[in-house]
Order: sequence, then structure tokens, then C-alpha cells
Amino acid sequence: MLDRYSIKIIRSPLTSIAGRLATYGVNANQVTLLGFVLGCMAFPALVWQNYWLALVFILLNRIADGLDGALARIQGITDAGGFLDISLDFLFYSLIPFGFAVAVPEQNALAAAFLIFSFIGTGSSFLAFAVMANKRGIENPVYKNKSLYYMSGLTEGTETIACFILFCLLPNHFSTIAYLFGSACWFTTFTRIYSGYQTLK
Repeated sequence: MLDRYSIKIIRSPLTSIAGRLATYGVNANQVTLLGFVLGCMAFPALVWQNYWLALVFILLNRIADGLDGALARIQGITDAGGFLDISLDFLFYSLIPFGFAVAVPEQNALAAAFLIFSFIGTGSSFLAFAVMANKRGIENPVYKNKSLYYMSGLTEGTETIACFILFCLLPNHFSTIAYLFGSACWFTTFTRIYSGYQTLK
């Protein structure tokens, strides 16, 4: 829901940084992989219940995710790069609630499982429509520079990162936040399935 606004805010600084990285021969896929590795470092930090350190790695992952897209727009968007980016993004998104579950299983495991379950809904509806939209040549008028059709919804990237930040700032309230955000994700899933089906029909 908020991605269309947050993208406008961060586009200029990310483009500037990406331009400098490009002059040093850095490519988008390298940034994607580095960002994923940094994001994975949040997992041991969560297991050790070092939530501030985990937050640092989460933010670094998201910065890298913005930079790889900016680099791709400079160097040329590729299907391989888009595939790598979205695959690692979804793995990262699931890794964070899993880290909280491992950290305090008796308190967080069920809520984390519910949230990951909800991510399956948002992710599968997002990707399934992107495949069909590409097959039919349907373009998104809002996100024209994406490598695949970016289907909007109540919970998008901006809301997910805000949720992860809240997890780290309020770890004792992980379960409550996870249930609330997971419910919002299911609303996104159902609206995507309905609108996607109606569009394709």
C-alpha cells in the first residue's frame, strides 16, 4: 500500500549511490547476493536475542535491495536478475520470523508459523499473477521499472519492513504484532486472488 510513496522518497538517493557503484564495476546481482548474506546475519543475532544487531542487518539487507534495483535500471534490467532478487527476498522475509521462533520458541513459534503461512499467501498470489500478466503482456502503470508485474496490496515491502522493525524494537510483543500483520497479509492475499482472477477472466 505504501510502496508507491516510499519508492518516490528513496529513488533519488539510491540512484545517486548506484551510479557511483556502477563506476567501480559493481553489478546488481553482486549487490543482491551481498544483501542476502547481510540479511542472513540477522538470524544468529535473533537467536542470540541481540535485537538491535538484528535490526542493523535487516536494514542493511533492505538498503541493498533498493540499490540492486537502482543498479539494474542503470545497467539494464534482466530476467535472471529479477528472478534472483525476488527469490532471495522471499527467503529473507521468512527467515526473520523463523529467527524469532528459534529465539523464544515457547512464546513465538506459533505466531511465527502463522506469519510465515501468511507470507506463502501473499508471495504465491503475487508471483502467480506476475507469471500470467507477463504471458498476456499486462503492464502495471504504477511500477513500470520492475522486472515483473508488481501487484499491490494492503501489505507490501514497506509495511513488511516496518513490521520487522517493530519486532526488533518490541521483541516481547512479537506474537501480537505477528498475528496482526499476518491477518493483514491474508487480507492482501484474498484481495489479490479476487482481483487477479477477475483481471485474467
